[in-house]
Amino acid sequence: MKSKIVLALLATTLAAGAHAQVKVEDAIKWRQSAYATMGWSMSRIKANIDGTYNKDDVAKAANVIQAIANSGMGALYVPGSDKGKGWADTRVKPALFTDGPKVGKIAGDFNAAANELAKVAASGDAAAVKDAFGKLGGTCKACHDDYRTKQ
Repeated sequence: MKSKIVLALLATTLAAGAHAQVKVEDAIKWRQSAYATMGWSMSRIKANIDGTYNKDDVAKAANVIQAIANSGMGALYVPGSDKGKGWADTRVKPALFTDGPKVGKIAGDFNAAANELAKVAASGDAAAVKDAFGKLGGTCKACHDDYRTKQ
């Protein structure tokens, strides 16, 4: 038990150190890359829902979204990353950094929806995927509406 606590504290310390060392520009680039990859994966699922459904393609895309959702992306929202440029100017509104409980709920809802989509996608049930996909999209919209500037 004691060794598990020590390992947990060490992991937390290392994560905090890594978090502090991330350059703002890198954090923005990595965030933008992850969201672009999720967007591509969402478009792959949408194409399957609207066209010929391929269970394997949908499951692969859903697994990518799930992996990114559970990757700890919150660490990429370092102080100051509401301004600046990654691959492009950041579109994060400063309110994302001050609305902790609301942002936490949206992030939790997103993670839960991504996990559910991956689970449902593995079943191959196209109707259930469509429903889960819609719920995931709703969590994306919730964040975009309040915390992402329009282009």
